[in-house]
Amino acid sequence: MKHCLILLFQLCSLSVIAQQAKYVVVLGFDGMSPNGIQNANTPNFNELIKNGSHTFHARAVMPTSSSPNWASMIMGAPPKEHGIHSNKWKREHIRKKSFCGRKKGEIFPTIFGVVKQQRSETKIACFYHWNGFARLTDKDAFEKLDNTANENITAEKAAEYIVKEKPHFLFLHFDHVDHAGHEIGHGTAEYYASVSKADSLTGAVIAALKQAGIFEQTVILVTADHGGKGKGHGGGSTEEVEIPWIISGPGIKKGFEVTEKVETFYTAPTLAKLFGVTAPDCWTGKAVNSCFE
Repeated sequence: MKHCLILLFQLCSLSVIAQQAKYVVVLGFDGMSPNGIQNANTPNFNELIKNGSHTFHARAVMPTSSSPNWASMIMGAPPKEHGIHSNKWKREHIRKKSFCGRKKGEIFPTIFGVVKQQRSETKIACFYHWNGFARLTDKDAFEKLDNTANENITAEKAAEYIVKEKPHFLFLHFDHVDHAGHEIGHGTAEYYASVSKADSLTGAVIAALKQAGIFEQTVILVTADHGGKGKGHGGGSTEEVEIPWIISGPGIKKGFEVTEKVETFYTAPTLAKLFGVTAPDCWTGKAVNSCFE
């Protein structure tokens, strides 16, 4: 019996270790819909899907605009919990508010702060195209937090940083797909071209991971904040609400289609599980457990 208990403990320990990634890269594409991936030329996304798990039916929160959804993605909770309901939100709006037992004026806990607090040695970096992203984060959690001029520079700086610094946790925000949706329209040839560009930028990041010698140890997650309809978004139509959610790497099932419910605020708890950290009690999202081996 004693030997059986020891073996069981060892197997459980190995299971936990398998779910802790050494490196994690999140690529977030503003306004990229599942329809975009399905109709554009996306060899890199297709390869991640083939070698990982995915769903094209993950859901954004309402309203389907940027601030509420990027916040929900990194905060593990919907707007009714973190209080960010529009792009007009400012940090000064929470000066007299307290979240999750934090001091008044502190942001609702994000995945960046949670990982940094529990694993202080984790090197965290973020390159973001939309200048509104940083205000949603625990800014002091990053070794590198850089607002970039466009999608090309975002990928270039990220690739350089990967090769030089090998960050444990890298978050990238790209805004060009949303621009195509607003300027030309979702479902247009130009929109699909922007999604193909997103795929090529993902390929550049993957190439950098391989050059740095850490690709095989890296979990990559590709997602978006919302979709779109016509030249806009914000409503509750399927085109606006459904987003892609693709995850691939060590410890992730291969060729697996996720059928369980996935909300965008499930992303942060899933990342917490990958890093082996404890999610705050105030996070109402849950890890997408079915994607793990």
